[in-house]
Amino acid sequence: MSWEQVYEQWMNSDKLDEKMQEELKALNENAELKQDAFYTSLEFGTAGMRGILGPGTNRMNIFTIRQATEGLARFMDTQEEETKKRGVAIAYDSRHMSPEFSMEAARTLAAHDIPSYVFESLRPTPELSFAVRHLNAFTGIMITASHNPAEYNGYKVYGEDGGQMPPEDADALTEFVRSVENPLEVEVLADENSELITIIGEEVDAAYLEEIKAVTIDHELVKEMGKNLKLVYTPLHGTGTMLGEKALKQAGFEQYMLVPEQAVADPDFSTVKSPNPEEHSAFEYAIKLGEKEGADLLIATDPDADRLGAAVRMPNGEYQVLTGNQIGAILIRYILEAHKQAGDLPGNAAVLKSIVSSELPTAIAKAYNTEMVDVLTGFKFIAEKIQQYEEDGSHTFMFGFEESYGYLIKPFVRDKDAIQALLLLAEVAAYYKKQDKTLYDGLQEIFEEHGYFAEKTISVTLSGAEGAAKIKEILEGLRNQAPTEFADVPVVLTEDYLAQQATDNKGTSTPIDMPSSNVLKYTLEDETWLAIRPSGTEPKIKFYIGVKGASEEEAADKLVAFEKAIRQITE
Repeated sequence: MSWEQVYEQWMNSDKLDEKMQEELKALNENAELKQDAFYTSLEFGTAGMRGILGPGTNRMNIFTIRQATEGLARFMDTQEEETKKRGVAIAYDSRHMSPEFSMEAARTLAAHDIPSYVFESLRPTPELSFAVRHLNAFTGIMITASHNPAEYNGYKVYGEDGGQMPPEDADALTEFVRSVENPLEVEVLADENSELITIIGEEVDAAYLEEIKAVTIDHELVKEMGKNLKLVYTPLHGTGTMLGEKALKQAGFEQYMLVPEQAVADPDFSTVKSPNPEEHSAFEYAIKLGEKEGADLLIATDPDADRLGAAVRMPNGEYQVLTGNQIGAILIRYILEAHKQAGDLPGNAAVLKSIVSSELPTAIAKAYNTEMVDVLTGFKFIAEKIQQYEEDGSHTFMFGFEESYGYLIKPFVRDKDAIQALLLLAEVAAYYKKQDKTLYDGLQEIFEEHGYFAEKTISVTLSGAEGAAKIKEILEGLRNQAPTEFADVPVVLTEDYLAQQATDNKGTSTPIDMPSSNVLKYTLEDETWLAIRPSGTEPKIKFYIGVKGASEEEAADKLVAFEKAIRQITE
C-alpha cells in the first residue's frame, strides 16, 4: 500500500476525533509535510520511539501509541501467565498528550487482560525505572520525549530489571510492534476504570525517597553546610520539581531556590528555546536568579528529569556551564575520594561509562585503582552491567554516566537519574564550600592533576527520507574508505562496532566484545579520539571529539582543528 493510500485510509476512518480529522485535511495544503507524516511508520527501535505530534503513521498520536503497546502486549502474551500478570508500570512527563497516551497504553494492555499501574500525575523517568522494580512489574512504559522540543513526544519501554530493554528483548519486541499492520484497527478496552488499571502515586514516591537517602555520602557535611549552600534549581517546566524539592529538603539542603518561572509544568516550555540542560540558553533564568542571590551552584534537569546540567560560579563572579563529561568527572572523583577516606572503597570497584564519553574519568578511576568499564551508548548497557555484577559478584558498581548529561549513583534505579545527581552534586558543592572553594575550583584541581581534557559533540540534523539516505551514505563512505588521519594527525586505531572489529594502523584486527552497533571510533596518535554514530531517537548523525592538552588553551585549539575536519565529512 502506498503512503497516499494510507493517508486516504486515515481520512476515511471513523475512529479519528474531530481535531485529528481537521489536522489531516490541513496536510493537503503542504505536500512535503503530508508525505513526511505517512511515507513510513514511526521507527520503533531499541530506544523505543520518538516523533512529532500529529496525525499519520510517522507521527506520535493515540494510534501509534496503541500500535506500539499492541506489540508489547503480543510480546507479553508469549510469556508464562504468572509473568504476564505482573503487569506494566506506566508513567508520563509534562508534554502535550502525555496523560492521554499513558491511558491509551493501559487500555490497550487491558484488552489483552494485562494489568497496568499508571501514575496519577506526571513523574520523572527514573521513578518509572524504580517503580518497575518496586512493583515487581514485568515491564514499564515511559511517555516522554526527554529534552526534545515541545512538538515532540515519545515512548520508551523498560525491562523487569528497571533498565531500558536490552537488545535481544528489544529486537523481539520490535518485531511484534512491526507485525501490527494497521494502528487504526488496534482494539482497546472501552472503560478506563477497569480493575486491570491501577492508579499509583504517593506510595511509590515515598519508597523512592527512602532509597535516595543512600545517595548522600557524608551526612554530617550536608547537615553542617546544607544551611549555607546557595543552590538554584530549575526543572525546565518538567517533572523534577516535586521529587527534586523533597529530596533536597530530606537531605538537609535549606538554601535552595526554584526558578519560579520554570517550576510549573508547561508542555510548551514557554521560557526556553529548548528544554535541554545541555544547552547554555537553558540556564538563562537560573543565571539571572543566581546572580541576584549570589548562588554557589545552578542546576537544571530536563523535562523527564533523567538528565542534569550545571553551572558553577567562576572567580570573576560569572557562571560557567559545565559539560556532561566535566560533571561526570567531578562526581566520580568525589565518590572515589570519599570512600577512600572512609576506608570502604571496594577492591573490585567499577565505574561505567559510554564509549563516546570523556577519558578524563578513566584517568581519575585509574588513580584510585578502580576499573573503568566502557559500554555502548544507551544507559541500558550500564544497567545490564549492574545486573551482571549483582549476579556474579565480579565488581561493585560505584557510578555510571554518559556524556549526554546522564548519571546514576545508586542502582535502585536502572536508568540515568537526575534527582540522584542533583543531591550528590549539591553535596560536592558543599564539600568545596567548606574549604572556601567552588566547584569551578574543584574542576581546575582535577585538570591540574590529570591533564586538560575537552570534548565536543556535533549533531547534524538530516530529516526525512533524504536525510536518512545521507546518514547512511556518510557511514558507508567511512567504512569503504577508512580515514588514515584527521587534521593531519594519524589514526592509530579504528573501531567499527557494527563489524565488532578493532583494527590498528598496521592492519592487525581484534574482536570487540560488545553487541553490534552502528558506531565508528578513531583513536589518533596524540590520544585524541573521534566517534560517529546515528542517533537512535532523532534524525541526526552525531560526531564526538575528545582531546587532551597540556593547558586549557591547547585543548581548545585542538577541538577547533578537529571540528573543522569533522565538518568536512558532512559537506
